[in-house]
Amino acid sequence: MPNTALPGENPRPERAPSELTAEQRDAVAGVFASIDQVARELGERFSAAGHELALVGGPVRDALLGREVHDFDLTTDAVPQRILELVDGWADAVWTVGIDFGTVGLRKNGLQLEITTYRSESYSPKSRKPEVDYGTSLTADLERRDFTVNAMAVRLPERAFVDPFGGLDDLRDRRLRTPGRPEDSFGDDPLRIMRAVRFAAQLGFEPVPEVRTAAREMADRLAIVSAERIRDELTKLMLSPVPRTGIELMVELGAAPYVLPEIPRLRLEIDEHHRHKDVYEHSLTVLDQAIDLERERGMQPDLVLRLAALLHDVGKPKTRAFEPGGRVTFHHHEVVGASMSKNRLSALRFPKDVVADVSKLVALHLRFHGYGKGEWTDSAVRRYARDAGHLLQRLHVLTRADCTTRNRRKAAALSRSYDDIERRIERLSEEEELNSIRPDLDGNEIQRILGIKPGPLVGKAYRFLLELRLENGPMGAEAAEAELRSWAAAQGIELPEA
Repeated sequence: MPNTALPGENPRPERAPSELTAEQRDAVAGVFASIDQVARELGERFSAAGHELALVGGPVRDALLGREVHDFDLTTDAVPQRILELVDGWADAVWTVGIDFGTVGLRKNGLQLEITTYRSESYSPKSRKPEVDYGTSLTADLERRDFTVNAMAVRLPERAFVDPFGGLDDLRDRRLRTPGRPEDSFGDDPLRIMRAVRFAAQLGFEPVPEVRTAAREMADRLAIVSAERIRDELTKLMLSPVPRTGIELMVELGAAPYVLPEIPRLRLEIDEHHRHKDVYEHSLTVLDQAIDLERERGMQPDLVLRLAALLHDVGKPKTRAFEPGGRVTFHHHEVVGASMSKNRLSALRFPKDVVADVSKLVALHLRFHGYGKGEWTDSAVRRYARDAGHLLQRLHVLTRADCTTRNRRKAAALSRSYDDIERRIERLSEEEELNSIRPDLDGNEIQRILGIKPGPLVGKAYRFLLELRLENGPMGAEAAEAELRSWAAAQGIELPEA
């Protein structure tokens, strides 16, 4: 079938298995509308110098799917040094962070683009970094890409659509195939197994049987991939519309032990004598419900919340115990789970604030269940809000999402309790600014009243006053000073004369 050309000059004779629809032609043309001048000028510069240039991969795929295009990736037969020469004096800025992998970045008219030399890359059995060799053919470059839906290109400046491996058909059918043998693709870069998982969650694509088989047989190759690359794919998966799909596929393909080994371990055996919820299914349902609540509350996709929802019960396998009468308990699983979450996310090189926030949410996720029917005092509500701190809204969502009971009466009662505590926190917040609760006296005032210098005793007195503040609400400086003096006398601290 003849090649499909976008508006522009005459196409080159590239094979295309399927014609673009009018809607897809408009979508791709729309992408070029935003980069028309830059694409034309850059394409003409390369062409005049005897080099090829093409928009490739993700931008083409996303345009055909009608998704917003943010990144503009191009490929060429020019080597990096030649790329630098061709854009010298034309680009507004140039950076060479990825030049060792054949990539030159540039900015022109507010647009950021990356140009990569045709290449083929592979991993030796024990290497964590790919070996890069430059190529001379666009078709060969597309063949070494991960999946056919990412192996489509548009040549510049003539805007000829290039699809030598049937990516357009696969895009229509929402399936993931590799341009060549999947064993070769995953052997070249094992991270592509995680990319398949991510595309399933992000785009709703279904890996074909041969891709599933190869991924399952080669999942252990993920062990050579750096933690940072795995983290980045996991992050994209978790922020996708349906992360559950990706998590389930990751477990099915045997990739989870090399990414989040705690997740498949949640599938605890359930026998007739020790019945309890399937923790794996429960955790995925909590993740789904947290995402639903995100949308209901107008929140953006929240990595911290979603990771906490997925990991909130990872401490259960280690803490499971069988009690008389067939009862199953998981005492302190939130404490164990918080430690496990911290260790796993740290190993994946997540930022320290993400690690701290996720592990804290896991540690706090059971706190609400002591609320009962609203018996908590205002001081208990203050402590709950203060302990959650900036994570309070996320804790509200996680706590609500953690209700997966099929008992409607029980679920309704829990929902009413959630509503009640949120109302009480809101009321107390308006009255007392719960997010920034402090004692009625600061450190300087404590030192003045007690006649002491900075040191551990100041911290001890501060904590005493904070407990009073949480218990009683605002006291005022005079009452707080009286309480501090009484405390100091009980501690045997000699006070200065007033």
